[in-house]
Amino acid sequence: MDVTGSIALVTGANRGIGRRFVDELLTRGAAKVYATARRPELIEASDPRVVPLHLDLLDAQSVANAAAAASDVTLLVNNAGVATHANLLTGDLEQIRLEHDTHFFGTLAVTRAFAPVLAANGGGAVVNILSVLSWMANNAAGAYCTAKAAEWSLTNVLRLDLAGQKTLVQAVHLGAADTDIMAGYDVPKIDPIEVARASLDGVQSGAVEVLIDDASRFVKSSLATDPAEFYAQSLTN
Repeated sequence: MDVTGSIALVTGANRGIGRRFVDELLTRGAAKVYATARRPELIEASDPRVVPLHLDLLDAQSVANAAAAASDVTLLVNNAGVATHANLLTGDLEQIRLEHDTHFFGTLAVTRAFAPVLAANGGGAVVNILSVLSWMANNAAGAYCTAKAAEWSLTNVLRLDLAGQKTLVQAVHLGAADTDIMAGYDVPKIDPIEVARASLDGVQSGAVEVLIDDASRFVKSSLATDPAEFYAQSLTN
């Protein structure tokens, strides 16, 4: 699909990758961008094409209200997320549930609400912001890993489910971006704008999967190898 002239909705648009998606969509000539967050008053809307909108992934009525208010959407960017750093064995179960409720059930709820909207407007596209942790384990972020793995599978199933209405479903994977979620981690980080640019390039070309950085490309390639080799260092520490 052509991003120029599109009408997009971005979840978690008040900061980080979501905010950069809003910026890049405007740069590429989007006609309107619904910038959503639980606190839309925090969203900068100096460009008249930006429409702040309340959307809480965990509130069914909020999701329904957003879909009703944004009935002209042609591009949905599921970006909103949370990172509790909960360990699966010792962490708070409520925090673990929050990760899955947000990344899996929240993404599913928003996509279910907007699927008829996209169909009515010609098909369009759905972009799901995933992670290199969709494919690998890190026990410092066990809940996030399992939630993102579930969201990756969800993305693949939705791609099949929405093919009949000509909706592109794109999975975006990255290692680490310089966002609030990654603050405090001493690892290489990319500028969040790179995520938005690569993803939207992929939307233009019809790419169903976008690997943003070397980390995502390396881990994806490792899926075809013996996992004992990949996890050797972690298992011996």
